[in-house]
Amino acid sequence: MYIGDYLGRRELYSPEKLAIIDAGKTSELRLTFAAWNRRVNRLANWLRTDAGVGYRDRVAILAQDGVEHLDLFHACSKLGAIHTALNWRLHWRELAGIVANTAPHVLIYSDKFKDAVAEIVQAAAGAEHAIAHLVHLDGDGLPGSLRYDDLLAASPDTPVAYDALAAEDIACLLFTGGTTGLPKGAQISHRQVCWNVLNTVIHDVQHDDIYLNVFPLFHIGGLFTYLSSQVVFGNTTILVKQFDPAQVLDLLERERATIFAAVPTMYQMLTQAPNWASADLSALRFCTSGGAPLPVPLVEQYTREKGIRFKQGFGMTEYGPGLFALPPEDAIRKAGSIGRPNFFVDVRVVDEENRPLGPHQPGELVLKGPSGCSGYWNDPAASAAVLDAEGWFHTGDIVEYDEAWYFYVRDRKKDMFISGGENVYPVEIEQVIYKHPAVLMCAVVGVPDAKWGEVGLACVVLRPGQQVTAAALFGLLRQHLAPYKVPKRIEFLDALPLSGIGKILKRELRERFGREL
Repeated sequence: MYIGDYLGRRELYSPEKLAIIDAGKTSELRLTFAAWNRRVNRLANWLRTDAGVGYRDRVAILAQDGVEHLDLFHACSKLGAIHTALNWRLHWRELAGIVANTAPHVLIYSDKFKDAVAEIVQAAAGAEHAIAHLVHLDGDGLPGSLRYDDLLAASPDTPVAYDALAAEDIACLLFTGGTTGLPKGAQISHRQVCWNVLNTVIHDVQHDDIYLNVFPLFHIGGLFTYLSSQVVFGNTTILVKQFDPAQVLDLLERERATIFAAVPTMYQMLTQAPNWASADLSALRFCTSGGAPLPVPLVEQYTREKGIRFKQGFGMTEYGPGLFALPPEDAIRKAGSIGRPNFFVDVRVVDEENRPLGPHQPGELVLKGPSGCSGYWNDPAASAAVLDAEGWFHTGDIVEYDEAWYFYVRDRKKDMFISGGENVYPVEIEQVIYKHPAVLMCAVVGVPDAKWGEVGLACVVLRPGQQVTAAALFGLLRQHLAPYKVPKRIEFLDALPLSGIGKILKRELRERFGREL
């Protein structure tokens, strides 16, 4: 067996150590590693015996953060099954497409998303990907749905393990925003999980660290950035249902958290919370920021008012997630840098001909090493497209580095932008806009926004003699896309700037409209 039963090992080594504080529950849940492992054994036994889940079968969950996400991940690991976390920010049609592609045997969901689940189930009815079992976490649930607490109570806590599990077996699917079509399911192997733990430990995790997670658990940032290392080390992790600045500050102080990670928008919001001035954050050894460069004035405010040391991180779903790290001593001196590569990651910067570039020469970031994913689920073409003949993974990010090997992100080759920590792909939005018969041409670009970092701006050219209002286009977009993907503004233009071969020059649109919205 290649590990797999992470919690079984942890119960053996430190059964009475506090593992989880789920502060998102109405009655806060605190679990030792022994209690948690037995809870997960109950779920694994139900999945295997009652739901017929086995090796490589998928089990999906659609819920805000809570211990149930982690229950399912570890139960799947014990069975050799594949944990499939769904992004609750997506439109139900997008989720239905993912369900059709992954064909989960079981869907676990919370009452908040019951209506979306009903649509997904109806869309899947009668098809090969019809969902056999529904499990609800709270509320009354849909007809025929089983209550999560009931199945735990009725199942034995006898140990479960898939003895034939290998390093390359897939632990979970995590979905990245697709440049075209549906999000792609990155296949995260147990090998990738273990190498990420090692890179994270080198990054400065210690025994007895207490980590507060605010990232969604359908993200690589939530499920793996620090959380997997906390389990392997036998440390305590605090969960919240969703990011609430005042609650986060209270928990950091009350539980004497030593590690915290967030995106810059969250750090800004914490400083505006009513309890910011009084919050005692002295137990924090460091904070990590990712998703976008952390503004120097914000670093200075945290240092001045709370004595916080910052690390800047950079990663991606398909690799790591930890790829680069900027230590606290460089937070201001090297502001804007993503730092240097982590220990077990090979990196290059290459030109369009795949030739390595030197310092201060912008090019595409390519990666190689044991912490890479195993391609995309049911998408061999997309898997092949990101790997070159020498096995380098092409990220699509344009970076450069200096003489001391500090790296800087300069552009995004695929025009992706990041809004509130979420990747947004313009082509996906443009495809929806083109559904309207009055639209001749359109282009979506990311522009600066004080709250979200970047938001979408849609530039639209109408067909001669046709008319459509911005409100009508917004309505169309909201019918098909998650709210965070819907552009904040629509501009109607007479023409879009084009290159000599007819390509839309999005850079010119960003320069023209790139003021803060």
